[in-house]
Amino acid sequence: MNENIAIKVENLTKIYHLYGNPKDMLKELVHPFRKKYHHDYYALNDVSFEIKKGETVGIIGKNGAGKSTLLKMITGVLTPTFGNITVNGKIASLLELGAGFNPEMSGYDNIYLNGTIMGFSKEEMDLRVDAIIEFADIGEFVYQPVKSYSSGMFARLAFSVAINVEPDILIVDEALSVGDMLFQVKCMAKMRSMMESGVTVLFVSHDTHSIKMLCNKAIWIQNGNLLEYGDVGLVVNKYLEKEHLMINDTLSNVTPNICVSDTDNELFNLSLDIPILVETNIQKEIDSSISQRYGDGRATILNVEILDTNFKPVVELLSNNKYYVQIAIRFNTKLPTFVLGFSLSSLDGIQQLSWANAQDGIIFPSVEEDNIIVVTTKINVPIKEGIYNLSIGVEFPVVLNQEHQYLDVIMNYKPIKINFESQNKGFSSMFYVTGQYSMQIKDMNA
Repeated sequence: MNENIAIKVENLTKIYHLYGNPKDMLKELVHPFRKKYHHDYYALNDVSFEIKKGETVGIIGKNGAGKSTLLKMITGVLTPTFGNITVNGKIASLLELGAGFNPEMSGYDNIYLNGTIMGFSKEEMDLRVDAIIEFADIGEFVYQPVKSYSSGMFARLAFSVAINVEPDILIVDEALSVGDMLFQVKCMAKMRSMMESGVTVLFVSHDTHSIKMLCNKAIWIQNGNLLEYGDVGLVVNKYLEKEHLMINDTLSNVTPNICVSDTDNELFNLSLDIPILVETNIQKEIDSSISQRYGDGRATILNVEILDTNFKPVVELLSNNKYYVQIAIRFNTKLPTFVLGFSLSSLDGIQQLSWANAQDGIIFPSVEEDNIIVVTTKINVPIKEGIYNLSIGVEFPVVLNQEHQYLDVIMNYKPIKINFESQNKGFSSMFYVTGQYSMQIKDMNA
């Protein structure tokens, strides 16, 4: 295997025999003609990929998709039915926190027990035990039997053992939710430190935001099959597209629960004298190598224009300034109302800012088939300089702010550059809000 490859999976398949009745297993064993009483369930089906050393790869998919099965086979907990797995390096696994702990033994003794399971000598664990105890931070309980621990203390010790053994490969399956808030912060910081030091990480989570934030690549598994493997932003967006379209199908027979009414909100009642500068006679052609489009076709986003406060089109924005976003939409069917939203995301796909009329308490009136509607919204962009992707979506609210169907969504519609207002002004964090200040000197002799 290439020395630069940490994990190589080839044609990996895991088949379970499922029986309709417990007695069927015995019937199958004793049947003279080996009649089958089971059906095959493919937990994984012909999965292949390579992970390079130092990469952080997120694994996404629904419950039962095969994610945990894959990780258990990589760590050797399960044996493949077919296929090969080659691992180049020492693995630390956070699949089932505390697996291998003896409840009758103290936490201290379990540290050494787990070290032995991982292949470390007593002398090697002597060098690590203090760091493990310090990170777990469970005080004198480390010398008490593990069976007396709360679930939080048990998780803290198990996590601490797993991440303090200097692995080449770290495998994490939804384990960052253990313990209290402070401990979660410590876990995340330790994970980042390990990634920066070149440790290869496989990270399973249902939180796509965390996947985008932590990983540079992603694997999408569905029904035991590998659907996508590659850039984390592209894979996660395809996964979300699939989820959104499934939501559309699920909500197709639900009666909408929304009341359309007039409103005098400033965002809704922008002056009718605002010029329409966005082109309305085109349908935006997107670059499929960057952008992604999906929806049920009941509306079509035609174009978008960003305007300054003098209604002049702009291509670059200034941090913490106000702008108008003007969007043209053609409706292909009559609708009682609709929701329009747009967002700015950093190039790694992590959403920074978003706006939607529903979140602002604005309910748009009904639209007719073939109506072209131009919506203008006044916004602020209190984020630091950089390149961001603008995404836009038109939705139908079956239950407002809770359950929406996706009419037309364009992810990464176009890049937007944001600059500081001057060379001398910078943000110390991602967001900035203008403050009001007061300074008073107290007379200590009064």
